[in-house]
Amino acid sequence: MSEDVRAEIVDGDVVTHPSPLPEHSRAHQGVTRAVGGPFDDDDGRDDPGGWWILQEVDVELGTHVVVRPDIARWRRERLPSPWGIRPLTVVPDWICEVLSPFNQGHDRVKKRRLYAKAGVQFYWIVDPAARTLEALKLVDGVRVDAGSYEDDATARVPRFEAVELEIGRLFPPRAAER
Repeated sequence: MSEDVRAEIVDGDVVTHPSPLPEHSRAHQGVTRAVGGPFDDDDGRDDPGGWWILQEVDVELGTHVVVRPDIARWRRERLPSPWGIRPLTVVPDWICEVLSPFNQGHDRVKKRRLYAKAGVQFYWIVDPAARTLEALKLVDGVRVDAGSYEDDATARVPRFEAVELEIGRLFPPRAAER
């Protein structure tokens, strides 16, 4: 397939996705801005740093499983240099998927299972339609609720507790909604 096709390999099957809606893009950008600056900032400022936070990169989780998470994060000591590699073969420490109308089952069920099986410790599901963020943690191979947040919340969401996250800022302003 050409490089511009949004595709993943799940259990040996090629799964393609249409381009995202603007709401998806806004939530994607909001999460990246909120956690990317403090945690992926390598300019020497005194912050939580020490992570690579990458968007839309191919990640191989096992044989016949290559996914493209919306946002993924690795400790730099686990993945010293991700540059020029596709797919990445180091399992992320954290993944965030932003739901779209066409992929909810894929992200909530299939990817949740795949990420747990691969050992991804934290999994966030951001739902622009419901204006919510669900944080899940892997405990003994099982996903457990680490926090659920509506758009009026300001929270220290697990794995990014070092910063307060205004959930409503992940989504388009309410006045901009139809």
